[in-house]
Parts: sequence; C-alpha cells; structure tokens
Amino acid sequence: MSAHATHRTPQDPLTVRMFTQRFSATRLGARLARHLAVHQLDLWGFPYGSELSESAAVIVGELAANAATHGRVPGRDFELRFTRLPGSARPGTLRIEVADTRGEKRPPAAGALELPPPDAEYGRGLLLVAALATCWTVLDRPPVGKIVRVELDLPGRA
Repeated sequence: MSAHATHRTPQDPLTVRMFTQRFSATRLGARLARHLAVHQLDLWGFPYGSELSESAAVIVGELAANAATHGRVPGRDFELRFTRLPGSARPGTLRIEVADTRGEKRPPAAGALELPPPDAEYGRGLLLVAALATCWTVLDRPPVGKIVRVELDLPGRA
C-alpha cells in the first residue's frame, strides 16, 4: 500500500426534497392541502399517525384555513410548499410554507400572539402552530402577497 493512499468514507447524500401544490382558496382547498400534506410525508418515510405527520397536519390545516379565509383574493389560489432540508448534526428540518396573495393582512409576529377571550370562536390557530413548530415567521411574497413559513425538526432518519 502506498504511503499516499487516502481512505474514503461513505457519506449520506445531501438531498433536498420539495413538494409544491396550488389549491383553491376555499374550505375544500384547505382540507385537500391537509390531506395531501400527510400523504406526501408518508411518501417521504414519515408514516400517517406519526408525531411529525400529526403536527404537520395541524399546521397545514390551520395555515391553509387562514389562507382561504383571511388571505383570500377572489380568483387567486394559495400555495403549499414542503421542503425537507438535510441536517448536518441533526436529522434535518421540514419547512412548511403557505403563500397567499393578500399581503396587507398579516398575522401578528410570533412573539405577539395573544390568547383570545374564552368565548371567542376564532383566534387559536396560530397559537397551535406556534406550540407545535420549532420556529415560524411571515415573509413577503414577491411580487404580491405573503408566505407563512414554519419549520419542524425532523425526528431521526426516515
């Protein structure tokens, strides 16, 4: 063996997986987004009923309902995007983004959420998102609209 031989170790490939789909800004579109989200996670190796699948279902359900209710512009869809980002020291991150075309109606910042009165029928959705997410934020969506981005730490390797 030569003194200059190098030893190579196999490494996991760094693969970014992405899923994007547009939905009508309706209750039916929001429900379909939730169902398609857990189906996509199952295809990526995170089975139905797992903690990640259940958390993502709640998050997508809330964000899609908000996009269909508060972010709705007649004739415009909302968009769901899932991105599975690899990690170096940890298993990685699932990024969930829901974009709509209504930029002027923005939710409060992550630290500014307030609990609604006990008899209120609305106002708890983003509190659920904040409780389940590793982090979340609202971004501008050029040329028009906003994106609500939520990140979840992935459990172990799928």
